[in-house]
Amino acid sequence: MKGAIFDIDGTLLDSMSMWDHAGEWYLARLGIKAEPGLGRRLLPMSMEQAARYMREQYCLAQTEAEIVSGVEETVSRYYRDEVLPKAGVAEFLNQLGKHGFVMAAATSSSRKEVEAALSRCGLKAFFRQIFTCTEVGAGKDRPDIYYEALSCLGTEKTRTWVFEDALHAAVTAKHAGFAVAGVYDEASRMDQEALKKISDYYLKDFKDFPAFYRIASGAGE
Repeated sequence: MKGAIFDIDGTLLDSMSMWDHAGEWYLARLGIKAEPGLGRRLLPMSMEQAARYMREQYCLAQTEAEIVSGVEETVSRYYRDEVLPKAGVAEFLNQLGKHGFVMAAATSSSRKEVEAALSRCGLKAFFRQIFTCTEVGAGKDRPDIYYEALSCLGTEKTRTWVFEDALHAAVTAKHAGFAVAGVYDEASRMDQEALKKISDYYLKDFKDFPAFYRIASGAGE
């Protein structure tokens, strides 16, 4: 029996672009047109810094706390109603299950949002459990969340694959001794060469399960 631990945003769900538009969508709900490139300007900011910027830039009547709450609701609505899986994900997970893999999910996002999205997209049932960095108490710069998932799966670490689109998370899993499957995402396209080098297998997309399974069948052997 082998295991698979999946990141969610940017790996299973085509959701990373949402962070480029969350501020824009929030302003649109207020009837305000955002400046071009607002998402890129807000990306390096904390939620509080972004709220302060929007309040000052757009002369908003809302407090910074209200803006943060409004943006969070915009994000929640997106997960609940709009976000879609990447092409081929459902069949890939189905094939893993048919070939004896047990699976868990490990995410930096909140449980409420990702469970809503996975349930609506018909993916939640594939996973024994969903782990979040907040509940584990550490981000993916540490391997804690992968070890928690591994304990749940009961598989050998060297026979357990971690699927990640983010380079820093893939590096963490690799250094912890897991087999790593790097997953392409447009949001992290600048890191793809480094991601390929650190990965035991690299997926441009999820449409070719047999190619992955040929590699996975030899993992840890």
